[in-house]
Amino acid sequence: MEKLQLDDFTNYRFLSGIQSAPDGKKAAFLVYEADVEENRYKVNLWLYRWKRNQLSSLTQSGREGPFLWKEDSEHILFTSMRNPDDQAARKAGIIRTTFYEISITGGEAIKQFEIPMEVTGFDLLDDKRLLITAVDHPERMDLADMNETAKSQALKKLEQERDFEVLDEIPFWMNGKGFTNKKRNRLYMYHIDSGYLDALTHETFQVSSFELDEQKKQLVYSGIDFQGRYPIQEHVWLMDLGTRSVKQISTEPFFSSGAGFAGDLKVYYYGKDMQDYGLNQNPKFYLYDLKDQSIQCLTPEWDNSIGNSVGSDCRLGKPSPTVQYEEGNLYFLGTVGHRCVLHRVDMDGTIEQPLPYPGSIDQFSVCKERILFIGFQDNKLQELHRFRDEEVFVVTRFNEWVQKDRHLVKPEKMEVSITDSLHLEGWIMKPADFDPGNQYPAILNIHGGPKTVYGEIFYHEMQYWANEGFVVFYCNPRGSDGRGNEFADIRGRYGYEDYHDIMTFTDRVIEQCPFIDRNRMGVTGGSYGGFMTNWIIGHTQRFRAAVSQRSISNWISKFATTDIGYFFVPDQHLTNPWDGVDKLWEHSPLKYADKVQTPTLFIHSEEDYRCWIPEGVQMFTALRYFGIESRLCWFRGENHELSRGGRPRSRIRRLEEITRWFKLHL
Repeated sequence: MEKLQLDDFTNYRFLSGIQSAPDGKKAAFLVYEADVEENRYKVNLWLYRWKRNQLSSLTQSGREGPFLWKEDSEHILFTSMRNPDDQAARKAGIIRTTFYEISITGGEAIKQFEIPMEVTGFDLLDDKRLLITAVDHPERMDLADMNETAKSQALKKLEQERDFEVLDEIPFWMNGKGFTNKKRNRLYMYHIDSGYLDALTHETFQVSSFELDEQKKQLVYSGIDFQGRYPIQEHVWLMDLGTRSVKQISTEPFFSSGAGFAGDLKVYYYGKDMQDYGLNQNPKFYLYDLKDQSIQCLTPEWDNSIGNSVGSDCRLGKPSPTVQYEEGNLYFLGTVGHRCVLHRVDMDGTIEQPLPYPGSIDQFSVCKERILFIGFQDNKLQELHRFRDEEVFVVTRFNEWVQKDRHLVKPEKMEVSITDSLHLEGWIMKPADFDPGNQYPAILNIHGGPKTVYGEIFYHEMQYWANEGFVVFYCNPRGSDGRGNEFADIRGRYGYEDYHDIMTFTDRVIEQCPFIDRNRMGVTGGSYGGFMTNWIIGHTQRFRAAVSQRSISNWISKFATTDIGYFFVPDQHLTNPWDGVDKLWEHSPLKYADKVQTPTLFIHSEEDYRCWIPEGVQMFTALRYFGIESRLCWFRGENHELSRGGRPRSRIRRLEEITRWFKLHL
C-alpha cells in the first residue's frame, strides 16, 4: 500500500446532480474528473437503472452541464460545451447556452437549440416551451438576429468594452461570477420553435429559485426587486402562467430562501428572518395554503441548518435540490453535529430521519419510495448509494481504489470540555507511519464559515499531510454549525470565544498526545479560518509557522471592497465603519501585525471577491514591514473556491506551496 500522493486528487471522481426519472426506475448524475493537461475538469452524464442495478456512461465529451429528464423517462435534455464553436464563442465573450438531447437506449446526443444567454436553471413546460432563468444585462447584445455587418460591429464593440467596467450598485461583483453590476437572474419562457424569449420578470428583479407545479400551470419563485443596493432578504412569489398574474405570498422577507409545491394545495418555502441571530440564524419551513391563503410555520422547534455545511475538499459540481416534496412529505438535508443527515417532515410538522447512514449526505433524490444519494462515509470518497426497504447499498465504486491502494489515516475523535456545560468536538490524525516512541510536527487546521463544520469524512489535504509525517488536528469551536443557533452565534465577539476554544483544544491535544513536538507546530485555515490564522499569529507565538488562506485581515476594508462585506460585516460585528470603526479595528488581525513573530505564507486568488486579495496583501505587507519572514502566493484566474474547485494545476501548486512551507519551518 502506497502513501497518498499530493496529486492523487486528480484521479478522484466527484459526483453531482443526482436526479431520478419521472418513472422512478432510473436516475442520472454527473461525474467530474480532473484533466491536468488541459487544466480543467471533464464532466459526463451517467445512468443508473434500479431493476438491473446497472451503471453506464451516457456521454463521453467531457463538457456536459446541468440536465433534466423528459416526461417519457427515456430522454434527457442537457447543456453542453462540446461544440468547438461554442468554446471559441465563450473565449470571445459571446454568451450562449446550447442544449442537447440524448436517448438512454443508445445513440449520439443531438443538438436541439441554443439560447443567447447564460442559462442558470431550466424546466420543460411542454415540447414547445422551456421555463428558464438566465442572466440578463441592459446592454446585452443578441447576435442571433443580426446580419454579418451588424454582428461584426457588435463583436468589435464587445471587444472594446472589455477594457471598461461602469459600476453604480452593490454588490458590483460576486465571487465566481465576476462583475455583476446591473445583471439580473431573470425568469423567461423560451419558445423552442421560434427562439422567442418571453420575459416573466422585469429587468431589475433578481430570481434566486423557482419551481413549477405538477400541472405546469403555476410557478413559485423567490427573489427581490432592487436598484442600487441588493437588500439580501427576499420574498416568495406565486405566478399563474396563464394570466401572468403575480402574488407575493410571504409576509416577511427572508435570507437564503427557497420554495416549491407541496402537492396541489400547498406551497412550501423556507428561510430565515434574521430577527434573533442575524445571517447565521437557522431557517424554518413554512406552508402556504393555496385555498385560504393562510401561512403556518411547519418547523417551529427546528434549531439546525438546512443544507450541508460539513467541509471537504473533494466535491465538485452543482448540487441537486436541498429540499424535495414526495407523497405528503418534505425531504431535506440538515447539518446536525458533525454530520449532514437526510430528514423527512410531514405536513403536520413531525420530523424524522428515514435514512440510517453514518456518513455525510451531499445530495439526494427521492422518487416512488426509492432514495438515491451521494455521500461520504468513514475514509471513503463520494459514491452513489441507494436506499430501499431499510437497507443502504453502495452503487458506484469510482473511488474504491483509494482505500485499496493508498495508506489512509482514520481521524480519532477527541472531545474537550470548555466549561461544565460546554464541550467541543475535534479530531486528531496521526502520521501514516506513526510510532508512539517518536515525536512529530503538527498542523492545526481551522475551517471556514465560521458557520461550517469539520466531520469524519475524507479531506484530501489532511490525509496527504498525515502521509507526509505530520500530526493533523482540528475542531469545531463556537461559531460552527450543527449545534443550534446559540452555539453558532459569535456576533460581535470574533477572536474572543472562538480563539479561546481553539487554543483550549490545542492545549488538550498537546497534553494527551506526547508524540506531538510542541516546538514544531503550524497553523492554517481558509476564509474564516484564514482570519483566525491571522488573529492567532498576532496573539500567540506558540506556532512556528502559519499559512493564511483567502483570509480577512481588516474588517474595514472587507466591508467596502468585497461582494458580501457591506452586509456581512455589520451583521457579524453589530456595527459599521461609521458607527464603530474602533470596534472593527479591534477585531481586525492587521491591528496586531506588529506583534507577529511567526513566519507566514499567504495564499490568495486574484478573483476572490469574497475575501479579496487586498486582505492578504495588507497582512503580507505589514509582516514584511516589521521584518517577519513571509511569502505571498498570488493565483490568477482563481477565486474563493481555489482549494475545492480551482483548476487542477492551481490546486496542485497551492498544496505544494503549503506543504513546502510547513516542511521548511517544522
